[in-house]
Amino acid sequence: MKQRIITALIAAAAFIPIVLYGGWPFTVLIYFMAAVGLMEALKMNKIAPASLPGLLSLILLFIILLPEHFTETLQQAGYEKMELMTLLVLLLLAYVVVSKNRFHFEKAAFCVLAALYVGFGFYYFMETREAGVLFVFFALFITWATDSGAYFVGRSYGRRKLWPEISPKKTIEGSIGGVLSAMAVAVLFALFADMGVAWPKLIIASAILSVFGQLGDLAESALKRQYGVKDSGALLPGHGGILDRTDSWLFVFPLVHLLQLV
Repeated sequence: MKQRIITALIAAAAFIPIVLYGGWPFTVLIYFMAAVGLMEALKMNKIAPASLPGLLSLILLFIILLPEHFTETLQQAGYEKMELMTLLVLLLLAYVVVSKNRFHFEKAAFCVLAALYVGFGFYYFMETREAGVLFVFFALFITWATDSGAYFVGRSYGRRKLWPEISPKKTIEGSIGGVLSAMAVAVLFALFADMGVAWPKLIIASAILSVFGQLGDLAESALKRQYGVKDSGALLPGHGGILDRTDSWLFVFPLVHLLQLV
């Protein structure tokens, strides 16, 4: 526990000021975190990040992450983001042929899906920051409140397992506690912050974000269980890897936009 607290404090001290400052340091941070997250996913499936498929997957990730103003520059050069993404997918499939199926279709599909999984979440993190730092912290506090509420309520009152095949310790009671905690945070934001969103919509959205944040957690747990690993990585002592800490974010930030909160 001591190691977890120390790591969390150091990470927060580095992360929060950069999020507040924004600009290119924030973009660099997001690219770094996303790249590490993708490499963690690839390693789970025994795909070396330094291999040709790993590098193609990383380039695909970087294209997905391109901010809006870079996309406009790309369009001026006569290219669309989707065209470059398509090229990367075709190159991965071509490598399946060139490798004579030693690198097979399922591995290529994993490289593409892993880049999409990590890329979309972090891309919408950047888009949310572009809309305003308040929306970023709303999403983060919803996620943290969900995790804390699920942990403490589940530990005190949890009886029925939520999804034992994927995450044996999570309970239905804990899940409900996480949603209620997220809604409580939304009430506080509605009272003390001007987000330009009607409070009923904000509270309903917080419940939806909480549910999807928990689904993001379970999705990463399912991935780790599939490949027999305890943690996605070891970058954050006591916490695991980047994916272990951002699995909920990868579902929550796209939903912030789909629910039209920004």
